[in-house]
Amino acid sequence: MTGSNIGGVSGVSLAALLRSVSKHVMMKLPSFIGYFAAALLSTVVAHAASDFKTEIYPLIETHCLKCHSATHEVNGKVLKPKGGIRLDAAWAMLKGNDDVVPVKPKDVENSDLLRVVTLPRDDDKAMPPENKGDPLTAAEIATLKKWIAEGADFGGWEGNLEGKPAAATVAAKVPVKERERELFYAKLAEGLRPPVAELLAKAQAGGARVAPVSPDSPLLRVDFLTGVSQCNDQAVAALAPLADHIAHLDLARTNITDAALKDVARMRRLTRLDLRSVKITDTGIVQLAALENLTFLNLYGIPVTDEAVTALGKMKSLRNICLAETMITEAGKNKLQAALPLAQIVFNPDLTVPAGKGAAKKAGN
Repeated sequence: MTGSNIGGVSGVSLAALLRSVSKHVMMKLPSFIGYFAAALLSTVVAHAASDFKTEIYPLIETHCLKCHSATHEVNGKVLKPKGGIRLDAAWAMLKGNDDVVPVKPKDVENSDLLRVVTLPRDDDKAMPPENKGDPLTAAEIATLKKWIAEGADFGGWEGNLEGKPAAATVAAKVPVKERERELFYAKLAEGLRPPVAELLAKAQAGGARVAPVSPDSPLLRVDFLTGVSQCNDQAVAALAPLADHIAHLDLARTNITDAALKDVARMRRLTRLDLRSVKITDTGIVQLAALENLTFLNLYGIPVTDEAVTALGKMKSLRNICLAETMITEAGKNKLQAALPLAQIVFNPDLTVPAGKGAAKKAGN
């Protein structure tokens, strides 16, 4: 007897199928936890109001401005904004035209900018078009949505005033109290000249994506998202000429080792560092103690232990830290929390859903 038959599948076959599914789920679980932990770390500061210059403008610059800027000339060719829609100015985003209004403050459903970036990729109106750039990530879309829902505060940014109608009004003209974060970055950039274009081009040729952290800022954000597997210790060392300018650095899932952190430690204006799932150890973490402006550190999934806690505890500027899926114990986490009482620490997130909560959440979506 080979087992009962259920729906044409023998008991033995069914058991084998269940074992296979279970194995597949368990293999995928670490990846899921990684995304969950990263999302959870992002929500630590979600209560803060969105900042246009450091959170929204970089998204628009990366995904939209190539096609939606004022008429300009490139290599002798005159380029006009696609569809007559400009996203290089606050007034233009709020005004749009008769058919499209990119941004309607506090009206998420009718803000066309959010609508087109969330369309299926095979939709003719999806932005950016498949041959023009990468789509926004889920996190980027959530950031854009949050900003619009809050009222689309441009924080004093006006952008390109060319072509602005005399009657156009912009919410950004309302006096806005400068946030602590803006003051922090302004002070961080004091005395710093814009990076040399030749050095930027060299870094990009080496596989790095480089952009200012906000419009007109000499501070830079750098990542290797388009060449993660090619980023190694040498690629990080090649950033040395820009070390004084780098404020945000994303090295997640790259092939760096402790050696690369010697170069990272020289980036004295670094405020955000993402080291998710890289092969560094306690020795590498010790080198980061020199970063006096670092406020955000993601160590998800790396083999660091309680030995790293002492070094982390000396980094008094830290405010957000992810220790999920590391080898740091709860005792080590508690020791770090005592050393950094102002820091929000994501340790090992509880993924269980209380009875009834799942259905309620689904209904709420």
